[in-house]
Parts: sequence; structure tokens; C-alpha cells
Amino acid sequence: MNENGKAAKRSSFSGSIGYVMAAAGSAVGLGNIWRFPYLAAKYGGGAFLLTYIILVVTFGYTLMLAETALGRKAKKSVVGTYKLYAGNTGKAKLGGWINAIVPLIITPYYSVIGGWVFKYFFEYLKGGAKEAAGDSYFGSFITSTSGSMLWFLIFAVCTMVVIFMGVENGIERVSKVMMPVLVVLAFIIAIYSMTRPGALAGVKYFLVPNFHHFSWMTVVAALGQMFYSLSLAMGILFTYGSYMKDDVDIEHAGNQVQIFDSLVAILAGLMIIPAVFAYSGGTAENLSAGPSLMFITLPKVFADMGGSNIIGAAFFLLVLFAALTSSISLAETCTSTFQDELKISRNKAAVLTVVIIVVLGSLSSLGYSALANVKIIGMQMLDFFDFTSNSVLMPIAAFATCLLVVKGVGLDQFSSIVKETSGFRREALFRVFVKYVAPVFLLVIFASSVASAFGLFSL
Repeated sequence: MNENGKAAKRSSFSGSIGYVMAAAGSAVGLGNIWRFPYLAAKYGGGAFLLTYIILVVTFGYTLMLAETALGRKAKKSVVGTYKLYAGNTGKAKLGGWINAIVPLIITPYYSVIGGWVFKYFFEYLKGGAKEAAGDSYFGSFITSTSGSMLWFLIFAVCTMVVIFMGVENGIERVSKVMMPVLVVLAFIIAIYSMTRPGALAGVKYFLVPNFHHFSWMTVVAALGQMFYSLSLAMGILFTYGSYMKDDVDIEHAGNQVQIFDSLVAILAGLMIIPAVFAYSGGTAENLSAGPSLMFITLPKVFADMGGSNIIGAAFFLLVLFAALTSSISLAETCTSTFQDELKISRNKAAVLTVVIIVVLGSLSSLGYSALANVKIIGMQMLDFFDFTSNSVLMPIAAFATCLLVVKGVGLDQFSSIVKETSGFRREALFRVFVKYVAPVFLLVIFASSVASAFGLFSL
């Protein structure tokens, strides 16, 4: 440790591009490719898209900058950053650990879903488009104990191989390859989807705001999606910020991540929504298919297309890349926290992360088969872990970060931190949002999500 309490030796990205690709890889995940299109389809199409973009450049910008700037200045993972700026008190530890616990819960069940994606990619690769489109294919797969566990473990192994390779040689190198390939694949599939007969109606629905479709739930859903999509309140941006070199323009790099993330989300909408209009009709039922859109509805869409195996394999390869880069960032955050707080080597921290992923991920994987009858507050294991992390802990974690900036660091000191490398052109907006707007919105997310989970109203 040096005299400022910073780690003397810490892994780092090679530069701005390395950080942007890694952070974009974290942000661009199943939330963009899977969750964003079905929420956009369900909650107003163009109205949802416009609301989402407005939230990204205001609310999202505020929390991204807060987490990244503090992580870089502290050169610590999220728990260490909280201790440094808020003091080594119980409350400070609690805020940091809530941020740190989120990826510990998400990574295992995220790896289970990643395993599902891997399975579908393999099925299309071997020419099984017809089988994948079958009514019982998805249900039979996830209720098969051995099948679901196998693909979960394959996905988890791929994630941890990159973590063991390190920050620059593993995370950065993989992200620099996967992100450009992901964008190219997304463009190709989106163009194909938009040029199908009848797809233009879907393009119009998605891109042109129609405020007859707008409601308060459009705002709540877009806010929750933005929160999930940008990797906020998961400790990831604190960790990746700590790997960022001190001469990188932090505000500019954050803007690039937001643009990249939003671009992929829009491309995902253009891949999926026009295809649903073209091949299944833009009915309310089809547009509200929800999470089943990727694994049940889309395979049926692909089955009606020419070259369904090629299109299906390309699509699920894209989703697999997105899932892997996000899973890597989640696992890296866990590893970094263990390394810093337990004072152990990176490899030992990575092994501990593997153990947690396997144990908790097995519960989620078996939750649809051997443990199907085990439910917590009426939820199967995977759904419960998802609810706990996304609906309960993440809003609390983000609220704690707002308090850390305003009360622990102080707005003037935070501005000085950002201005070490950036012009901080949106400083006035940041101050208003971090002090007033973001805390209120986070309480809305928390209250609405919990109320929805207990059936008081539907999201």
C-alpha cells in the first residue's frame, strides 16, 4: 500500500479504448439483446425508445460517472472505495457490500441463462432450426437436470477462463474482439429483419413515437431497463474505473460507452420487433411475449425464414458474445472484491468466485427440474435471485452511491476529481440528478418493482 492507501500494484486497461470496449462489453448483454426489445415491444415502441434515451443521457450518465470516477480515484473495488470516501464505519461498509453482493447473486443465474443461449447456438449450428422451434423444446431443455446443468457449466467455464487470464490479457483482449463482431452481426441481422415483407410496420412501431402508447409504466419500465443495461449498482463500474489509467478523459469515455450500449439496444430492437411483425404479426399478444420472446417466439420466426439455421446461429452467436462479456464483468467484480477485501491473490479470488458461481448457479439451474417444487415467496430459484438483485438490492445500492457522492465525498470535491481529466460539461445536470432526481427515481423503481412482485400491479 502507498501513503494514500492505494494499492501499489493493480491491474489496468491499456488505455481509453481498452476501458471503453470492456465497459461496453459489460453494458451490452442480455439486457440489451433480450430484455430491451421485449420491453420496447410491450411498452409503446417508439415512445419507450425515446424515454429510454432521455433517461440514459441524464440519469444513466449521472450514476455511470459517479461510479467510474470514484473507482478510478480510489484504485479499489467498490467496498474499498466506500471505505475510503465514507470512512470505515458500519454504514459505509454496508453501502459498499450491497454493491458488491449484487454481482455475487447475478453472476450464477446469469450463467444459467448464458448456458441456455449456448445450447440454442449449438442447436442451430448443427442444423436443428426445426427442433428449436418446437412447442416443447425450451421447456424440455430447462426441465432436464443434466442438459441444463451441462450448458450452465460450459458457459461458466468460458467466463472464468477469461478471468484467470487477467484484466488486459483477458478481459480487454476478449472485449476488443467480441464487441466489433457483435456490432457487425447485429447490423447484418437487423438489415435482414427490416427487409422482410411486412417488417416496415415493426420498424415504424419501434422508431416512431406514438404517445397514445405512452403511460407511466413506460417510464418505469424504461428506467428499470436503463438501470440494468448500463451495469449500474453492480460494483462493475467502480471496479473497471479502478483499472482505468489516470490520463483517460473519464466523461468522454463514459459517453462512448453510453452511445455504444444504446446503439446495440436499438439494433436489437430492429432485429427482433420487425421480425415479429413480419412473421408472427404485430398483435398485442405477440408484442407482449416477454422473456419467452427469445427462446420460444424467435425460433418460430426463424423457422419461417429462408436459411433459418444460418440466421438462428448468427443471432444466438451474437447473444452469446453479449452474454459472455457481461458475465465476465460480473465475475471480475466479484474477484476484485475478494482480492481486495480478503487480501488474497487474484487466482485464489477467482477460485472463490468459481465456487460461488457453481453453487448458486446449480440452484438456479435445478430450479426448473430437481428443485422445481422448492419456491421462495412463490418464485423459483432463478426468479428469486433475479428479483432480489434487480428489484431490491440494485436500487438500494444506487441510492447508497448517490449518498456517497453528496455526503461522503461532497459535490465540490467530486467535481474536482472529474475535472482532473475532463471538462465536466454536464456538471450542472450531474449535481441536480445525483442530489435530487436520482434518489427519488430509485425509490420509485424499488417501490414499483417490489409491488409488482407481490402482485399489487403488473410491470
